[in-house]
Amino acid sequence: MQDLLKVEKDGAIAIMTINRPDQLNPLGKAGDGDAFAEVTAELVADKDIRCVVLTGAGRAFSAGGDLKAMQERSGAFGGTPAQVREGYTKNIHKIVNSLWNFELPVVAAVNGPAVGLGCDVACMADVRIISESARFGMPFLRIGLIPGDGGAWLLPRIVGFSRASEMVFTGDLYDADTAVEWGFASRKVADDAVLDSALEMAGKIAAQPPRALKAAKALLRQGQSATYDQIMELSAAKQALLHHTEDHMEGVTALLEKRKPVFKGE
Repeated sequence: MQDLLKVEKDGAIAIMTINRPDQLNPLGKAGDGDAFAEVTAELVADKDIRCVVLTGAGRAFSAGGDLKAMQERSGAFGGTPAQVREGYTKNIHKIVNSLWNFELPVVAAVNGPAVGLGCDVACMADVRIISESARFGMPFLRIGLIPGDGGAWLLPRIVGFSRASEMVFTGDLYDADTAVEWGFASRKVADDAVLDSALEMAGKIAAQPPRALKAAKALLRQGQSATYDQIMELSAAKQALLHHTEDHMEGVTALLEKRKPVFKGE
């Protein structure tokens, strides 16, 4: 049974907490990829859950890869180059892939440092809310590595190519105000308000019709790499199906009757 992630459920919202607070929530230990894959699959299978809040225990979101394991060349970082490559593809990449392919919307409550792999994990969320004391950055070059966990693909799409290059080439850490200015985060809030703010956002998201919500997330994800014409065709296909859902009729009827809709995912 995995012990990396703690999951708490509050109605239609699940709170998924990276739970290694004594070590600032490092990632990349053996089995971490399986833990993320297992938890995300369980949450997708739970029809009561409509949105997930991802955060870190203690004073960090995630300080990144396991430096001790890197120094010892153990776990995912041990063995021949071929074995290290396998450690990435079958473990570390499984962490970010589980989040990238996750059907449910994810709001990251970035409660502290989100660095290296931790920054990549935060990038996989759909919405990021950051605390005043949080920092984000990609200091891979400082330890002779590259952003090898998806950040090289996604970060330029979030903050722009020039800023992503600056982050990677300098290895600097950036504050919460910069996170908002650069579009890394939607908003900055007080340290003691970050989880509540994320839950408030998740509540608004979870109130939407589940099928349309998943379809909207998938469309935004596909829009990262599809052409305009491909997205228009996908939009028409998805829209045609959603027009035949009960939630669509409920939404239209509620609007006309000037009442709050009750969406059932049907």
